[in-house]
Amino acid sequence: MADPFLIGEAMTGGYGPVDILHSCTIAVNKGEIAVIVGPNGAGKSTAMKAVFGMLNLRGGRVLLEGEDITRLSPQARVAKGMAFVPQTSNIFTSMTVEENLEMGAFLRRDDIRNTMDQIYTLFPILKAKRYQAAGELSGGQRQQVAVGRALMTQPKVLMLDEPTAGVSPIVMDELFDRIIEVARTGISILMVEQNARQALDIAHSGYVLVQGANRFTDTGQALLADPEVRRSFLGG
Repeated sequence: MADPFLIGEAMTGGYGPVDILHSCTIAVNKGEIAVIVGPNGAGKSTAMKAVFGMLNLRGGRVLLEGEDITRLSPQARVAKGMAFVPQTSNIFTSMTVEENLEMGAFLRRDDIRNTMDQIYTLFPILKAKRYQAAGELSGGQRQQVAVGRALMTQPKVLMLDEPTAGVSPIVMDELFDRIIEVARTGISILMVEQNARQALDIAHSGYVLVQGANRFTDTGQALLADPEVRRSFLGG
């Protein structure tokens, strides 16, 4: 079996002297969707941030395409092809939709218009509102701007922290549909989600974390079918 495209392997660490992650492993294959789920305080977002280089690891390593990137800064990881969309404060509210997308291309020196067109095809509402201030948009539309801006970097890996937080079920379904479309283009997607059942339904692989450690790891469908996972984490 081929090595994962991106893996945070046996990660141990936290933000201060206390470890939040305990030998936690998260991986995603090329063009697939991996989802991290678990109860509040399980270390889901911390695991994501560790993979992106936002906290120092005391143990373990992070590999991208077989290259050890454990010591690289988040900025250096972006240059390597990683994009991260945080849960909050993920757009420039005073800028227009189009200006937000242009900000996502700040590292690029080539023509960005084709990528912009692809994002407008993926998210038609953004094209309709491209000259509107992003701060005037609905929560779901703001998330589309945030994801679109990340895609402007032409990433190999797209990392999403709670992309459907605070949006309606209809908007959540739409966002998940767009995430599936992005993965089909060959981009790997690593996602933290509170809506565990829906997220696992679209996931190739799933990681259930409890207290910063792996509790269950399997395909999304296998986790949905596991009686213990259903009882403990999916409400029966």
